[in-house]
Amino acid sequence: MHATSPARHPFSRRKHSRQRTGALPAALLLSLGLLAPLSANAAQEEQNEQTDFAPQGKTECIAPAKPGGGWDFTCRSVARLLDEQNLIPAGMQTLNVPGASGGVAFAHVKSKRHADEQVIVAASSATTTRLGQHAYQDGKVDDVRWLMTLGADYGVIAVAEDSPYQSLNELLAAMQADPKAVRFAGGDVAGGFDHLKVLMAAREAGIDNLRALPYLAYDSGSVAITQVMGGHLEAFTGDMTEARGFVESGHLRLLAVFSEERLPGQYSDIPTAREQGIDVVAPNWRGFYLPGGASDAAFDWWEQTLNRMAETPEWQQVMQANGLMPFHKSGKALDRFITQQVSDVEQMSQELGLQ
Repeated sequence: MHATSPARHPFSRRKHSRQRTGALPAALLLSLGLLAPLSANAAQEEQNEQTDFAPQGKTECIAPAKPGGGWDFTCRSVARLLDEQNLIPAGMQTLNVPGASGGVAFAHVKSKRHADEQVIVAASSATTTRLGQHAYQDGKVDDVRWLMTLGADYGVIAVAEDSPYQSLNELLAAMQADPKAVRFAGGDVAGGFDHLKVLMAAREAGIDNLRALPYLAYDSGSVAITQVMGGHLEAFTGDMTEARGFVESGHLRLLAVFSEERLPGQYSDIPTAREQGIDVVAPNWRGFYLPGGASDAAFDWWEQTLNRMAETPEWQQVMQANGLMPFHKSGKALDRFITQQVSDVEQMSQELGLQ
């Protein structure tokens, strides 16, 4: 992503229900036994009455990568909670459509599922990065309907547990001495968001020959990590959700996180790149888009449904457990954010010689 991070001003938009003056709160009526709790079907019916649309039967979430990456995590986590919270009429299937850093899925939705209102597609900063670099064949920012962001997953640089590099500065010093000394693996194409993190950090460290820095692209973050764990490559560039399980198992060691401040909880001991003198902040927002031909009614239903899920304690637990930070945008605010990010990436990629 770009160094001027949109996550410096995150906000969470929460919808509040209105009560008529003098009416007893539903929670109080429930506690007094004067109101029966809604069944799963009744809750779904109440939600459907708010819009002119409701999906029929099973829904799908397209993850534009192989299982194990960030997009796959987004789909599967949201699908599970939507089902558990009875917010969808039936289950949600995760469909993995890997290729071209989201480009294959983008083209598939644009050409084959343009008006499909039963599907949502996982997206992130990687999506807008490739749009900003004109890497999706004939793909434009307004080909789809940007639905919502649910959190920000910050970028990381990691090495195998037995790596000689103990800090980000040691790694960058080796790259300064020999641009070929550190080969990076990432679950994104060359020039994509994972690659950009390395280039921005290297530029901050004063490394001039950015094109000489080796980067190898894989179909997912988990595949890229296995290459580092196996000793085939020296470093991994990706996101916290991709690295978390391998860090917890002791196979991967984090050198830096590209956040403004240290992450809370169990990751609070991981130093930021900024505190190591590398002023790069790279949040990878995670969210969804709808096919471009989806109706306003379908858009409103999905927005309301995902908003309700995002407000549950269960989703907050998912965020905390996976190092996600609050970053909640939808509607016109999200449209403006996406348009600006694509423009910023386009400019930055030109400056870095990626276009």
